[in-house]
Amino acid sequence: MGKYFGTDGFRGKANVELTADHAYEVGRFLGWYYGRGGQKARVVVGKDTRRSSYVLEYAISAGMAASGADVYLLHVTTTPSVSYVTRTDGFDCGVMISASHNPYYDNGIKLLNREGEKMDEATIRLVEDYLDGHLEVDGQTVPKLPFATGDAVGSIVDHAAGRNRYMGYLISLAVYSFRGRKIALDCANGSAWSIAPNVFRSLGADVRVINEQPDGLNINQDAGSTHIDGLRKYVVENGCDVGFAFDGDADRCLAVDEKGNVVNGDQIMYLYGLYMKERGKLLTNTVVTTVMSNFGLYKALDQAGIGYAKTAVGDKYVYEEMVHGGHRIGGEQSGHIIFSKYARTGDGILTALKIMEVMMAKKETLSRLAEPVTIYPQVLINVRVKDKKTAQDDPAVQAAVKAVADELGDTGRILVRESGTEPLVRVMVEAPEKDQCQSLAQSVVDVIIAQGHKAE
Repeated sequence: MGKYFGTDGFRGKANVELTADHAYEVGRFLGWYYGRGGQKARVVVGKDTRRSSYVLEYAISAGMAASGADVYLLHVTTTPSVSYVTRTDGFDCGVMISASHNPYYDNGIKLLNREGEKMDEATIRLVEDYLDGHLEVDGQTVPKLPFATGDAVGSIVDHAAGRNRYMGYLISLAVYSFRGRKIALDCANGSAWSIAPNVFRSLGADVRVINEQPDGLNINQDAGSTHIDGLRKYVVENGCDVGFAFDGDADRCLAVDEKGNVVNGDQIMYLYGLYMKERGKLLTNTVVTTVMSNFGLYKALDQAGIGYAKTAVGDKYVYEEMVHGGHRIGGEQSGHIIFSKYARTGDGILTALKIMEVMMAKKETLSRLAEPVTIYPQVLINVRVKDKKTAQDDPAVQAAVKAVADELGDTGRILVRESGTEPLVRVMVEAPEKDQCQSLAQSVVDVIIAQGHKAE
């Protein structure tokens, strides 16, 4: 990961770590880079409901237009809608202004290529080089980007029609009417608030919506997929058949069954993967997961005769593995689920529609569909260390990890990995009992500390 961009874009405190100047300069680069062949670049931009999203949207759009690009504004919309419009309307790239599930005071810039996929690392490095003042493109040093003049100056126009087409696309993917189903939606006071309720109402559902009054400061505040207890309570108290919780930019979804139990990304991948297998649609018989998926998912997939691949944490890596192997479904425990036949990114609303499809097709409750996946207790301990690689490579630490793995056998697992953004080593243990998880994880942490790796 680079100096500015991580696995999910350029993210930080708005106007502190990510400023309007940063956004303007990113826009200047994109407008110039995609128009350097002589053609006028075309870029589509969306944003979530944070107050700072407007500042960053205007700044990046001004930068692109100043470099000669034509900018099309989707306004408040979801990340997957920007992906969809980018690839279907022939844009050179797409931009989403969002910090996803973070609090309102953070924000971010996500860049998508012309296929609606997360931007490749080579182009991201060029953006970062430009921000740092030492850009080299096509073997030539570029000391300063030219401003467009005269009729070459770009335009900035409304493109809300693209968002509406995306909504129509989602509706077209549903194969059942939801008439007679009471469905609760938690829109996190974010991007989903103006899209998800309309989609589900169009399909005939009795829709009940919470956290759909964004004010610029309440996105993800005690709401959405990272604060799901409110939806759990609402589903039970109002007798709903199911509930769906989205995050700030609606690229993830967690579900709540009719009993108020959370159905997470691992369980969603299982129930839809099994549904695909039963219909002969799971072409490679493989579900793509990350190393943080729960041990219970793998046991359930083994029982169902479904294979799996494991990637580093991040839906970007999940998608890359799906493309490489031709796999149809993959995702993360957090609810980033990718259906590669229909989308290039995680899409929370699409995920909710696909869960409903399985419920309608099998005439089953969500609790019954998710039942085969036993979610094992999990303990994660973060240790701030002097050097991540040295700590992990220490023979004593490796011996402690092996001892835990040997003790667990096929009843659980241990995973020790580096943080991608902080000087942390993460020790995660899954086992049948929470106390056992805590004890075994702590035994490895104690060795890391005893070996002198802990940072003061």
